[in-house]
Amino acid sequence: MKLIQIHPEDNVAVALETIAGGEALELGGTTALEEIQRGHKVALRDISAGSDVVKYGCVIGKATEDISAGAWVHVHNTRTGLSEEAAYTYGHKTLPLPRTAPRTFQGYRRPDGRAGIRNELWIIPTVGCVNGVAQSLAHSNQHLASGSVDGLYAFPHPFGCSQMGDDHAQTRKLLAALVRHPNAGGVLVLGLGCENLTMDQFKAELGQWDDRRVKFLICQEAEDELSVGSSLLEELADYARTFRREPLPASELVVGMKCGGSDGLSGITANPTVGRFSDRLIALGGSTVLTEVPEMFGAEGILFDRCADRSIFEKAVKMVEDFKHYFTAHGQVVYENPSPGNKAGGITTLEDKSCGCVQKGGSAQVVDVLSYGEAVTKKGLNLLSGPGNDLVSATALTAAGAHLILFTTGRGTPFGAPAPTVKISTNTSLFTRKPGWIDFNAGSVAGGEDLEAAGERLLDLVLEIAGGMLTKTELRGAREISIWKDGVVL
Repeated sequence: MKLIQIHPEDNVAVALETIAGGEALELGGTTALEEIQRGHKVALRDISAGSDVVKYGCVIGKATEDISAGAWVHVHNTRTGLSEEAAYTYGHKTLPLPRTAPRTFQGYRRPDGRAGIRNELWIIPTVGCVNGVAQSLAHSNQHLASGSVDGLYAFPHPFGCSQMGDDHAQTRKLLAALVRHPNAGGVLVLGLGCENLTMDQFKAELGQWDDRRVKFLICQEAEDELSVGSSLLEELADYARTFRREPLPASELVVGMKCGGSDGLSGITANPTVGRFSDRLIALGGSTVLTEVPEMFGAEGILFDRCADRSIFEKAVKMVEDFKHYFTAHGQVVYENPSPGNKAGGITTLEDKSCGCVQKGGSAQVVDVLSYGEAVTKKGLNLLSGPGNDLVSATALTAAGAHLILFTTGRGTPFGAPAPTVKISTNTSLFTRKPGWIDFNAGSVAGGEDLEAAGERLLDLVLEIAGGMLTKTELRGAREISIWKDGVVL
């Protein structure tokens, strides 16, 4: 099979492998008028100028010229149909979830009742000025990562000072959320002493904490910050070693979902596979989190229709409208999103990307809408406000409490979030070509694997990783954070 028509109403099909010009098409009863690369679209019938281009059963753009059956459909002959304004209505839909037998994983039970899937030591700087100290401490104390301590990591960033207003508040909120993360058995919070994110401010944001689990160090107040920091890390390691893995129900898991470096197969293979996984985890009583609001533009109605009630619907609409205002306030249009890599992979318009992106949300009800830096509190599918940027959104998913992150990609990327980051390839060639990056191949779906079977296979892998199996990014030591910034830096 070289072509797939995703929905019966589609007037385009997607090439599962490159089709030569003049080759007879399996669908549409015509021939390819030119080469159609893998992941790109071909017209199944004539599409007149100004008419809708339909994929996923949804309009993904308008034809800018007459397109003949068998022609390549892409940016040269298709434009977005989106604008800054949109009207939304609440059409509540409830779709069934799969029946799934109870599952468990080997995790860490924290004193506050939460589950963790890693038992690591984290160093969180409150300000970029102490990044070097944080990294030195992490490097010189790697011997502490022994026994039940799974690792020691520092998370440098450039902020915590010279920020104003909302940016200052967002940095404080995001870092405090990371300190609370249950994958950290011990956390050293590292400050300088003269930054505008003071340690007192940070403690107020953090709220209650366990003195055994969280330690604080202001470098200007220590004669030798490296010696003091090492001593504090030893105390944290001693505490973290008191935890052991034990069987925990899958309902305890929170899993983040995002995509990056997409291609024309993302919405056909990897993203719907993640959607099938999400439905299974939610059926088990667990939680998933979907972010990248700009990549919902054009497909947000699919999610809005599944909001559990009107209040959630209104929160979801506000999240999207606020993000559109964020774009327009900076003089940017809301509908120009696909990157050069996305376009090279076959994604033509933002609607094309978005309709594929939201497949990760499966069919479950949307139970809550979270602001940036806010943590998951409700079981089920959550929407999280955040941009599409890979590092920023993956950090936000971690701060929301995601134990791990499922990251679908058609082109590959080596980065890793603070939470274990599971890379899922949309195509088999990427899986074969980048074995050091990719954990799971969803390209098998293009080869005939049933999506339900792929979703079950992904659930098995997630439970293994939750139980201690290392991802490819963890094996490479790829751990980093990025904080969302909007306003002025002094």
